[in-house]
Amino acid sequence: MIGGCTESFFPTMTDIQTEPVVTPPTDANIEASAAPTPAEKRARPARPNVLPVLEKLAALYPHLFGAVFRPLKRGIFQDMLEAQPDSFEKESLKDALSTHTRSTRYLASVASGMPRTDLQGQPVEAMAPEHVHHALLEVFRRRQGRATEDLTPQLQARIVQAIDASGLSPEAYAELVRARNEAANAVLDQALSDIAQRTAKDEALLRAFEASGQTVEAFAEMYGMKLAVVAAALKRARTPLAIAATPEA
Repeated sequence: MIGGCTESFFPTMTDIQTEPVVTPPTDANIEASAAPTPAEKRARPARPNVLPVLEKLAALYPHLFGAVFRPLKRGIFQDMLEAQPDSFEKESLKDALSTHTRSTRYLASVASGMPRTDLQGQPVEAMAPEHVHHALLEVFRRRQGRATEDLTPQLQARIVQAIDASGLSPEAYAELVRARNEAANAVLDQALSDIAQRTAKDEALLRAFEASGQTVEAFAEMYGMKLAVVAAALKRARTPLAIAATPEA
């Protein structure tokens, strides 16, 4: 267990629209860390008032900063300065973007795997698997902190989905995201174990299907399984690294 919440951990589109803005770690290399001590808080400089800048950003770019937060393309800070040379002071814009990208709503959009988006609202770059993974851990850490139940199984399942979506082998994904946090690594290892068990089941299902000589539809009906579940399992077994959605059984 990394932490306990009655609300769902999964960063759904509803979460992305309704989660209040808060401000811990950043978009890249986010890991769970200890809360600052009172002495550390007193030592920090006063935060600038970024709300007016954030409100201006929401007015200018509602597709990025409006009801739904979308991951920002790399280099968007400079793009904004060039697009709106008279609208923003450089340091205040930097502070506002830092606050924005540390918010839970923004991290939830990263954790969902949404692509990075430019000022025109066009997707320009797939989200890196390690950024998705670290955002998942941070969203989990924040929500688990308000929890009354253990959300670790939900995080585990979401990491399995992230591995599937990454297009990487489980081993390559693990090498990319493994960190020094033992609790986070334990959840990763359990997700890898779940994938290994699923792979064994997929391969057994493929063998049974090929031996049956039936269509996928008839095979699914014979075993009382959902067609979409059988089709996804067969696809994974035939192409292990394929990005295949896994419907709920």
